[in-house]
Amino acid sequence: MDHDTAGRTSRQILDAVGSAVIADDHFLETVMTGVLARGHVLLEDVPGTGKTLTAQSFATALDLSFKRVQFTPDLLPSDITGSNVFNEATGEFDFQPGPVFANVVLADEINRAPPKTQAALLEAMGEKQVTVDGVTHDLPEPFFVIATQNPVEQEGTFGLPEAQRDRFIVKTSMGYPDFGGERELIDRRADRTAQAPSVTSVIDGERLPALQRTVESVTVDGTLRDYVVELGRATREDDRVDVGVSPRGIQRLFEATRAAAVLDGRDYAVPDDVKSVVGEAFAHRLVLTADAGVRGVDPATVVDDVLDRVEVPAVNPGR
Repeated sequence: MDHDTAGRTSRQILDAVGSAVIADDHFLETVMTGVLARGHVLLEDVPGTGKTLTAQSFATALDLSFKRVQFTPDLLPSDITGSNVFNEATGEFDFQPGPVFANVVLADEINRAPPKTQAALLEAMGEKQVTVDGVTHDLPEPFFVIATQNPVEQEGTFGLPEAQRDRFIVKTSMGYPDFGGERELIDRRADRTAQAPSVTSVIDGERLPALQRTVESVTVDGTLRDYVVELGRATREDDRVDVGVSPRGIQRLFEATRAAAVLDGRDYAVPDDVKSVVGEAFAHRLVLTADAGVRGVDPATVVDDVLDRVEVPAVNPGR
């Protein structure tokens, strides 16, 4: 698949999802960037903004299997990965796959489950396999997780540590819809006999890997690669930051940059591709100092300041 076709196909997917989900274009593009880059996406927002609908809509548009896991304090790792169940007919134990065995897995309110359960999912995200009683089971391909966090009602929750947040290629939020968007929601509810907007499959699920492979062939100029590295290293030198972006985080920005280029139908990346994704790729990886936390510093502000400080390279498009 060439990059122009990949870009047009990606836009068709976004249009299909946007027909059902009331959200701004940048949010949907960020999620699509994660899909193209074979990454996992973390959504943090208040309840009722449409996070579950977003995950379901992407799964439908991509013609992929979908499973939702509601994370709760009593959720066990086996509730996610699956377990061996004794079969009386055969006298043997049979593996019963858990909900993680789907192409798209929605981990709803991931911060409400204890760390051991969170780790079971995060291991599956990293290895794309699970091991139960010493036997390894491969997860379906493609496989990606959309996890959600609720930023309110933090009592009794278990926030993801930085090392686990690092597993997600991007973190974003939907935010509240504008007046027109909320009015449209009301209009949809006004006539319950009318058919609600539905998402149709845009591509066959087996074509998604071909779409993702176009990202691997995007040309990134050497000066732009230096720019990506410099941005990551600059976060570590900011006096408001205790732990800056890791080498893995820099790699994820590089991958997201190439995916952003594909989304625009190009086979080469430009500085604007980096700028369009760096906030969502970096902010959740920063650990601020205690003083910065007391002063209410937003990690996104730190990323914006880093963008202002690091010189943007002159890149020859297409090189």
